[in-house]
Formats: sequence, structure tokens, C-alpha cells
Amino acid sequence: MIEVMGDRGLAAGRRAGRFVGRTLDALRARAVPGTNLLEIDDWTRELIAEAGAESCYVDYAPPFGRGPFGKVICTSVNDAVLHGLPHDYALRDGDLLSLDLAVSIDGCVADAATSFVVGEPADPEDERMIEVTREALAAGIASAGAGRRIGDISHAIGSVLRDAGYRVNTDFGGHGVGSTMHQDPHIANDGRPGRGLTLVPGMLLAIEPWVMRDTDELAVDPDGWTLRSATGCRTAHVEHTVAITDAGAEILTPHQ
Repeated sequence: MIEVMGDRGLAAGRRAGRFVGRTLDALRARAVPGTNLLEIDDWTRELIAEAGAESCYVDYAPPFGRGPFGKVICTSVNDAVLHGLPHDYALRDGDLLSLDLAVSIDGCVADAATSFVVGEPADPEDERMIEVTREALAAGIASAGAGRRIGDISHAIGSVLRDAGYRVNTDFGGHGVGSTMHQDPHIANDGRPGRGLTLVPGMLLAIEPWVMRDTDELAVDPDGWTLRSATGCRTAHVEHTVAITDAGAEILTPHQ
């Protein structure tokens, strides 16, 4: 399903997006060495309840996971890159943490992710990898707008990642959002420009580059959810929800 949101839906998407962005920034500030992943989930759950929002994850049970997810945020550490299921783990100095959050407010979903090093960085490559994913996200957003195509976004993201020396996995990527979290179209993190669906004003897209330092192969954790690099290398993941407009793409989830 592909939804095109009217003015009311876009207004709700902006409210949801602001909440998601603020929450990610608040969690980033609180995630220090010694913080437990379950604490992060508890804090997020409290913030969602206070805002009158609705978690998109807690009851989520897609075919690729061992559902329902049961938590309200994805917390992926070091070699975990996507769908990290919060568990009893205390963060350590130098851990690379990715947080991925999606909520619905007034019937519209916003979805975003951020990656950062907890405490003091231990390896300059971590910071480089995070910065490259941010550059890829910015390139993808710059390539989105009414009249452009999905392949333009994919190509822009993939070009940045590949030019930086990373391999690109296209199994998981961005997607449409609206009244539900995961909708068509799929937005692969590499592709050919000028191909795919033509974008129209009112579409909401979650654009999300992610990389693994030395591989493009994934391994599924025994928890049935967490996706890790097959080699155990570190990873990074960033994401924004954007609204397609005649002027380009409006970022709905501003965060650090």
C-alpha cells in the first residue's frame, strides 16, 4: 500500500516526527557508560505514554521476526545493525549504539534512527562510518522530491556508501510510512537513477542508510530479531522520515 497524505495527515506526521526527533536526542544524552538497554526502553515507553503517542514496535510481528517485538525501541550495539531487541546489557565506554524509533500520533507514523559512540570513542573508524551514513542520508534526501523516482534516492545513497569503500546490502532499507509503519515503496540503499516509482507530493518516506564495516552479509541473532554483521564488525544506521513536496523533501524527524 502507498498512501498520499492530505494536509491533516501531514500535520500529524510533523507532530509525530518532532516527537521522534526530540526523543532520540533525549535518549542520546542519557545513554552513558553503565546505562542498561532495558532502561532505554523503559524511558522511551514513559515518553511515549506522556505524549499520548502509540508505539509501532511493541505489537509488531512481521514474517522476518520472531514476534511480537515486545519493546518500544530498537537498540543495536556494535555488530548489531538493525532491529536490535533491548535486553539486559549495560553500555560500555566506546560502544557504538544505534537507536531506531517509530511512533504514531493522531494516526500518522514517523520513523527515525541515529548512531553514536557511547562515552569516549575507541576507534576513529567508528566516527567515520557514522559520518558516511549521515552523508548518504543527506544525499538520499536531496535526491527526493515530486517528480523524482525511488531509484534516484537509492542511487544517491549507494554512491556515497560505495565511494567510501563500504559494501551495500539491499535486503533492508527505507520504506513508505503513513497510517502504518512499513509500507511500499521499498527504498533500497543502492540502485539505478531514473527507475522505480515516481514520487508525488504528500508521500511520506523513511530513508535509512546503514552499513557494516567489512561485509554486506547479515546474521540473525538467537533472539529472532536482532540483525548483526556476519563477520562481527561494527555497524552504523541513520534514518529520517521525510514528506515529499514540490520543493523537495521536508525532514519531519530532526535530530542530532
